[in-house]
Amino acid sequence: MSGLFTPFTLKDVTLRNRIAVPPMCQYSAVDGMSNEWHRVHYNSLARGGAGLVIVEATAVSPEGRITPACLGIWNDEQAEKLAQIAREIKASGAVPGIQIGHAGRKASANKPWEGDDHIAADDAAGWETIAPSAVAFGQNLPRVPQAMTHADIQRVREDFVRAAQRARDAGFEWLELHFAHGYLAQSFFSVHANQRTDEYGGDLAGRSRFLHETFDAVRAVWPENLPLTARFGVLEFDGRDDETLQESITLTKQWREKGLDLLSVSVGFSTPDANIPWGPAFLASIAERVRREANIPVASAWGIDAPAIANQTIEKGQLDLVMVGRAHLKNPNWAYQAALALDKSEPSWVLPAPYAHWLERYRVSEA
Repeated sequence: MSGLFTPFTLKDVTLRNRIAVPPMCQYSAVDGMSNEWHRVHYNSLARGGAGLVIVEATAVSPEGRITPACLGIWNDEQAEKLAQIAREIKASGAVPGIQIGHAGRKASANKPWEGDDHIAADDAAGWETIAPSAVAFGQNLPRVPQAMTHADIQRVREDFVRAAQRARDAGFEWLELHFAHGYLAQSFFSVHANQRTDEYGGDLAGRSRFLHETFDAVRAVWPENLPLTARFGVLEFDGRDDETLQESITLTKQWREKGLDLLSVSVGFSTPDANIPWGPAFLASIAERVRREANIPVASAWGIDAPAIANQTIEKGQLDLVMVGRAHLKNPNWAYQAALALDKSEPSWVLPAPYAHWLERYRVSEA
């Protein structure tokens, strides 16, 4: 059996394989509420054979949504709907996870297929954005955010706590804090976004303070026996990558000491001027360094869609989990495809019996 299909245990949770479906925004919610689209979407992904299915970026407050069509978990009604999704993911054989976050200065945007830009200031569908400093991201996201006060920081931290509690009570068994991609937490860490001169800015300790405080507050309410993870942009590809990566590893070590169970390694996306070297598994070697130096399990996405590449990152010890995103949108049964490509034997166990019986029967007869 290939490394990709070996089980993975973290705390009291065991994944049936090393394949995870990362959070992928569907932009299909109304007032933060999930609906039949989300139910069918996540159930099909879980039935496809992945070991872990993480529900898309779910906002901790209305202002924290990327777009008006993003999921939320800031009230109990939203949590009840998400609980049904968590139950169905688990019933289909995968571990139900959820990512919670706040979009910061990238909030109040149109859906990607409707412009992927900030909603016009005079459009009632939009809202004021907040960030560590009054610095716009730029390009298609020109809105200048309000610099957060200490009261704002405390409020958002409590929003994360309440969201984590609702996720816990809804039956999710894997929590991912969205500390990446130029959203609020990443903006505090980023020298491109954080120009504060108080204790939440300046040096590494200052720029890390919001992330540490939020992590600590969530750690206090999330069950000790369930994985608490984070997605974090460890570098920006902005010309200062050695310094940023070393700071990121230092931060990750501190999180690990305080109870972080796994880091999903990504890019910061805090500046539109980044020169990202897109390519197959281009973050795998970087994640391997984080894994080794911070002594923590790691996952990553981006260019890991081919079964052979995904398997290689596991067998070489670069990653503990592979986050296979868009390939799962093309084929929810990607795990079955990978099993065929890698094992070429009897991969029927990857799928539910009503699918596996017929696929395996005719695969054998047509061989």
